[in-house]
Amino acid sequence: SSGINAEYGQDVVTEHLKGKDYDPEQAPAWCKAITEAVKERVKSLGMDRYKLAVNVVIGEQRGQGIKVGCRCFWDSDTDNYAQHLYMGESMFCLATAFGVFYY
Repeated sequence: SSGINAEYGQDVVTEHLKGKDYDPEQAPAWCKAITEAVKERVKSLGMDRYKLAVNVVIGEQRGQGIKVGCRCFWDSDTDNYAQHLYMGESMFCLATAFGVFYY
């Protein structure tokens, strides 16, 4: 199975968002930066035969719930995903990385 691990996402998200307050003007740039950083961190694992897809969602934290879903075809013997949910005082961030083996 792939070497994707939720700890990589946790480290990256925390590095980018710790101590920040939600800012709707900055959230798109934060999403892009976190997406690129997670992708680079996973690539550093030497997963050359894997296609990577990273999704990051940042929203204002007001005590509401959120439901996120996805569907895809994959090989459960080789493909994998990891996700991390960051909860700050004023925002949440859900980062998900998918590793799909490229045959």
